[in-house]
Amino acid sequence: MLLGTEGSTVALTSAGVTVLIDASGGRLPAIVYWGPALAGLDEAQAAALAAAAVPVAGSNDPEPRPRIALLPEHRTGWTGRPGLSGSFAGAGWSPAFRSTSVTVDGEPACGYVAAGAAGLEVRAVDDSARLELRVVLELLPAGLLRARAAVRNLTEEAYTVDDLVLAFPVPADATELLDFTGRHNQERVPQRGPFPAGTHLRENRRGRTGADGAHLLHAGTAGFGFGAGRVWAVHTAWSGNHTHYAERVHTGERLLGGGELLLPGEVRLAFGESYQSPWVYAAYGDGLDEIARRFHRHLRARDPRVSTARPVTLNVWEAVYFDHDADRLIDLAERAAAAGVERYVLDDGWFGSRRDDTSGLGDWVVSPDVWPAGLHPLVDRVRALGMQFGLWFEPEMVNPDSDLARAHPEWIMAARPEPPLESRHQQVLNLGIPEAYEHVKARLLAVLGEYAIGYLKWDHNRDLIEAGTRTDLGRPGVHAQTLAFYRLLDEIRAAHPGLEIESCSSGGGRVDLGVLERADRIWISDNIDPHDRQRMLRWTSQLVAPEYLGAHIASGRSHVTGRRHDLGFRAATAVFGHLGIEWDLAEATPEEAAELREWIAFYRRRRDLLLDGDIVRLDGYDDRILVHGVVAPNRSRALFAMVITDSVTPDPAVRLRLRGLDHGRLYRIRPLLIGPGPSGLIPPPWWGEDHDGRVLSGAALELAGVACPRIHPDQAVLYEVVAEVTAPAGAR
Repeated sequence: MLLGTEGSTVALTSAGVTVLIDASGGRLPAIVYWGPALAGLDEAQAAALAAAAVPVAGSNDPEPRPRIALLPEHRTGWTGRPGLSGSFAGAGWSPAFRSTSVTVDGEPACGYVAAGAAGLEVRAVDDSARLELRVVLELLPAGLLRARAAVRNLTEEAYTVDDLVLAFPVPADATELLDFTGRHNQERVPQRGPFPAGTHLRENRRGRTGADGAHLLHAGTAGFGFGAGRVWAVHTAWSGNHTHYAERVHTGERLLGGGELLLPGEVRLAFGESYQSPWVYAAYGDGLDEIARRFHRHLRARDPRVSTARPVTLNVWEAVYFDHDADRLIDLAERAAAAGVERYVLDDGWFGSRRDDTSGLGDWVVSPDVWPAGLHPLVDRVRALGMQFGLWFEPEMVNPDSDLARAHPEWIMAARPEPPLESRHQQVLNLGIPEAYEHVKARLLAVLGEYAIGYLKWDHNRDLIEAGTRTDLGRPGVHAQTLAFYRLLDEIRAAHPGLEIESCSSGGGRVDLGVLERADRIWISDNIDPHDRQRMLRWTSQLVAPEYLGAHIASGRSHVTGRRHDLGFRAATAVFGHLGIEWDLAEATPEEAAELREWIAFYRRRRDLLLDGDIVRLDGYDDRILVHGVVAPNRSRALFAMVITDSVTPDPAVRLRLRGLDHGRLYRIRPLLIGPGPSGLIPPPWWGEDHDGRVLSGAALELAGVACPRIHPDQAVLYEVVAEVTAPAGAR
């Protein structure tokens, strides 16, 4: 038997990643190794590696040194954050767990077990036989790890769960951290610094993942970038309150972890009840791009998979806001269809007294004042034009000035008799109350049953402040609200299997793998100014695959920032996600309408590549120069963009270098100019008079590069790269 007298050691390898887990000796599972795939790993090598990894005890450390489990235990001598915090009214706060079974993919594991992508499950009971624990660790086909744990109360006395987190070890050469912050209209702002001593803790108490959420927490070797450097990352797949943390203790161990953030007394387990943590995902990669691609491949393995033939979408919000006039909206639909749009979405303002954002929210009945014949005239015309019809909802929210709030004030989430502070003239509807949940579900199903709706834009426009249940003494309800939201999505989709759902939350405030198990698209931000969206797309795609990223061609003058941009820059930004339009097309000039048709036709011809390729982001440029693209999985073709976002023109010596191609193949690289092309363009000689470009090897394009054109700020040049013939023998 290896590493103990019972249990097993398990080696899992998939997609270039190996994780070696010690689940022996009756102890909770601990990760011995997690990183690049280890060739030739067998039982003897696993034993040697585990033995070689045991550190020397320091001069004032407990002996033996703490063995840090996936769910760290205080009783082992670990003085960092424990995996489980809770008690029986103050007692039993430091449980000692001993495993009762170890299985791999449901089969008992004993001794050394080697497998590919597989799942390990360990069941354990604490020393007082009052708690049962189940820990699951899976290595997925994309090379992602994910883990979760569940605790069950075995006694008549209530057990309060205060915290349950999972932790993944990273090596000492992971010296830098990268995660994200932001705010409304400025989501996913990266922040980077050294891996500090102590705890780098990101707590989210907004009741949703939040515009300032950590998104992903990375630890990597010094100077890691998109293309190189060993990087480890974690992501908590939960749409409610949650944590991400990095911890470095005085003895040198480093961990990345996360879990749900529970409010006081939120989870109290009676006899036989259990609490299960959300999945915490973990990724290893050589560079940030490889981390991103692992998450993208995982999302692309979802059943059902989001199609790469994503319909070009028009959302009417910035065209009409609350001014719902049937003739105007039908005219907009006709203009959209003529441009090549395939989906038409009617936004806020179609229901109840909702003529502005101060009233009617929660009254999900078509307004007879605005739509005397219902939505049928608009829906029928949209579908007759060959487009799918979509509709906006905000099911979890309510205006105090609404029929629903007046009828059921007790359904508003609150921690005291009076309601919480209002935000955006609204409060949160408590879906943890069964009657409130059934009411909302019935209203949604009634609308979906009456109209041919293929798409829901599901919004969530405020944080959950003092989110409690009035009918239960204000007991915290964020955990129950999050589960109810997931259940509502699941039931709506079960009733309408072909329905697509977009997760919108004040823009990009609910972006996580929990919601993406159920939603087909996320709205990155309410700010669609392409200058800002360049960065948002760049970093949101660190977790989310391009086909899930709602990316719209904005109005000529941004409604959020007031900046003006050429249609070419707006479109060149948006085509690297799920393309849409948020623009009053009645304002477009004939020239703009013609150019828009060109861009939509371009996107429709190439969306199989744009929405199925591997993303590539280039290092080594000034912060105001962004180079990014997508490369086909078989490396046969690619599309890249070089973007200038500020008052800078590339130095003549700067070259465009393209990573991700096959070094041993020859490619033709040429610029793609749609419409009038970028402003201020002075092309380099290699483009040629007909813009046919040149044929170069993948190695030359990455290592040597090609000269850049001159263009004005906030402009982009697209390049198409297509493999031609096999390169000479000997090339990589």
